[in-house]
Amino acid sequence: MLVAALILAALAALVHVYIFVLETFRWEDERTRATFGTTAEEAATTRSLAYNQGFYNLFLAIATFVGIAVTPASHEVGFTLIVVGTGSMLAAATVLLLSDRSKIRPAIIQGMFPLTSLLCLAIYALPA
Repeated sequence: MLVAALILAALAALVHVYIFVLETFRWEDERTRATFGTTAEEAATTRSLAYNQGFYNLFLAIATFVGIAVTPASHEVGFTLIVVGTGSMLAAATVLLLSDRSKIRPAIIQGMFPLTSLLCLAIYALPA
C-alpha cells in the first residue's frame, strides 16, 4: 500500500507541475485558454494571478516530491510532507468543485491522485 501511495502522490505532483507550466508560462496561449475556459481578454487581465497560482501549484508539488524522497529515511517526516502537499491539492480541488459546478472535470483531474494517495497512506498507517 505504501508503494501505491507514493506512486499516486508522485502522479499528483506531476499534474501540479503541469498546471504550473500552464499557469506560469503558457497562460495566454490559445490551447491553455481553451483548457481553462478563458478568453484572450480574461487571460491578459488575470495573467499575474495565474502566474502566482502557478507557483502555488509548483510548491505543493515540491513538498510532495520531497516527502516521497524522505519517506524511506523517515516515515513521519515523509508522510507529513505528502499529507500537506496532497491534502492541499485535494482541498483546492474541492474548492474548485464547490465554487463552480461546471468545473467537475478539472476538479476530478486535480483531486483524484491526491485523494487516492491519501487513502492508501491512511490504509498503510492503520494499526495491524
